[in-house]
Amino acid sequence: MLTNVAVALLDEVAPFEFGIFCEVFGIDRSDHGLPVYDYAVCAAEDGPLTMAGTGFAFAPAHGLERLESADLICVPAFRNASERTYPEPLMAALRRGAERGARVLSVCSGAYVLGAAGLLDGRRCTTHWMHAPALARRFPRALVDPDVLYVDEGPVITSAGTASGIDACLHVVRQEHGAEVANAIARRMVVPPHRDGGQAQYIQRPLPRTSCDTVGEVIGWMGRHLAEEITVEQLAERAHMSPRTFARRFLQETGTTPYQWVLRQRVLLAQELLESTDETVDAIAGRSGFGNAAALRHHFLRTLGTTPNSFRRTFRGPQAA
Repeated sequence: MLTNVAVALLDEVAPFEFGIFCEVFGIDRSDHGLPVYDYAVCAAEDGPLTMAGTGFAFAPAHGLERLESADLICVPAFRNASERTYPEPLMAALRRGAERGARVLSVCSGAYVLGAAGLLDGRRCTTHWMHAPALARRFPRALVDPDVLYVDEGPVITSAGTASGIDACLHVVRQEHGAEVANAIARRMVVPPHRDGGQAQYIQRPLPRTSCDTVGEVIGWMGRHLAEEITVEQLAERAHMSPRTFARRFLQETGTTPYQWVLRQRVLLAQELLESTDETVDAIAGRSGFGNAAALRHHFLRTLGTTPNSFRRTFRGPQAA
């Protein structure tokens, strides 16, 4: 069970990425029955340390020795991360942590720190899309995937830019404490409990949001009628366009086709129902528009690489029983 969390900091730490760890793991939410973590901020080099772009300096209360007892070691982003060399004591502490079974989680350019420690060798990983080519060049043994929000290659978890760190942290909470706890923390933070793909081993980048200039109203209707048969002809009629014009406009504004949009939203709805209800797979298939369990399993496997039952067992935690 996750109880002990430590954040390793270098100079010029990115304030938002650091703040994610403070928000998810550092706040006492016991008044709502949520877990309280033994949370520590640790200096990985001599201080005082600064926050990039703020002019703010601070001195963490702990040193690297605090990492030795952590169940989760967090590494935020830093300015000029791709150009730095990193202290060997930090590299050794990260390696020891992974070897003894602690999780190591990076946000954005924090992946460079994990790469320098050798923790990305032979592993799938990600970082901000702007940093991905440089990360792959610097660490050629790392399997860099720029098209995901985060990658869980236990015990190493890497996440993409900025807000994807929230996704990765909530993923860890969900695995350790179940969907109810992760969802409660997400509500306190006023963020989605999961984005596009829920809690599969990795999450694909969300579909581009529509500008809602012409198809936004129709998209709202589609989302409310996922259990029904939806055709391009129906949608075009609602938008007062020809089917061909509607399909072209939909692609321009969303980056995908009406069929793929509906399919993805149905998978997301099925994930939510699998996590939050005790309904059978057949019933969920009907409510999410797949019609039967076989079709739901087919699209779950194609989209998430897992089955509905396996997803439910994994991501409902103790409730799955």
